[in-house]
Amino acid sequence: MALLDWSPELELGLAPMDATHREFVALLNTLNEGSDADLARLLEEFIAHTVVHFEQENDWMQRSGFPPVGCHMGEHERVLDLMRQVLAMVKAGQPAAGRILIAELPAWFANHAATMDNALAWFITQTGFDVNAGRPPAHACGCGRDHAHTAAA
Repeated sequence: MALLDWSPELELGLAPMDATHREFVALLNTLNEGSDADLARLLEEFIAHTVVHFEQENDWMQRSGFPPVGCHMGEHERVLDLMRQVLAMVKAGQPAAGRILIAELPAWFANHAATMDNALAWFITQTGFDVNAGRPPAHACGCGRDHAHTAAA
């Protein structure tokens, strides 16, 4: 039985974000189903995915001009720090710490996705930021004219 099932409530309407979130949920379920002997390895794989996941969102926030970027990135940093601390405990022979983390992650993820990630997905959609190109469309500068602005690289 899955620890967290993917559901329509987790869909945010931003395809690349939803795809990454689906991977997160699948890896969380794999982590939950792993044995204590495999827990450190599976947690390392989960953390590696989560680093890439958070870096993707952090990049979108910074490039799009997402106003609460500091708050959202701060939560990413805190969660990764906690995961790394728990990994150290698991490697030191405390698999119960890993099991507690795994049990708490579904509620954290559902809340984070519904609040912080939902706000980011809405902002990206509303501003027309192109997550693939990493820039807003020409008309999204806010000046009311349909033209391209050049940004310092």
